[in-house]
Amino acid sequence: MKPPFFEILAYEPTELGILCLRRRELLCEPGTIVTEVTLNHEFLMSSYLTASEKALSETALQMHSGSDLHVLVGGLGLGYTAWTALESDRVSQCDVIEFLPQVIHWLEQGLIPLSDKLNADHRLNVTQSDVYQRLASPPKQKHDLILIDVDHSPDDNLDEANRKFYTVDGLQRAKLHLEADGLLGVWSYAESSRFVDALHEVFREVRIEPVTVFNNLINEEQTDWLLFARD
Repeated sequence: MKPPFFEILAYEPTELGILCLRRRELLCEPGTIVTEVTLNHEFLMSSYLTASEKALSETALQMHSGSDLHVLVGGLGLGYTAWTALESDRVSQCDVIEFLPQVIHWLEQGLIPLSDKLNADHRLNVTQSDVYQRLASPPKQKHDLILIDVDHSPDDNLDEANRKFYTVDGLQRAKLHLEADGLLGVWSYAESSRFVDALHEVFREVRIEPVTVFNNLINEEQTDWLLFARD
């Protein structure tokens, strides 16, 4: 019997730990090849289930009726949030801030599934920086949509310093980067009442959207959470 396909595309040290980009065939779905990212040998993201990453952009665009939209995406990852935003002809510019230069290199080298589409779109600008530091600083440019998909959840952060963003003070600073009718969207794998309370203190309208899918890898449903806020 032929062994399942497995390939390591990149294995690199980073400021956050060992980052691995791999491509493999699913044991539960022979013939299905997925691209996955692990950090310190723990699962981080996959091209297999991307509904919630796409929904972060889709829902934000449904909530904002404007055109010529400037979108800021915090976290490149495998590119699904950014690409879904770019699929809309109402988006004129999509700025992505990615903390890890290695992830940007994967895009440039064509190693992630959406590389060709993303690299060909002139509306996309990818910058290596810390999106949380950017949002904590006085704004140089304002955005119609700010979409954050970096941490596991507001209470489970990749870096301790990220926690400031999820506080009332952090959200007030981030709000300054939004246009008057702008919208903030945040991805999370878990609910966070503390973060929801902070959103309510800073914004007039808060909307929580669960995204539930059946995950064949664990043979059960899983729910991610999208949190949106605006005035």
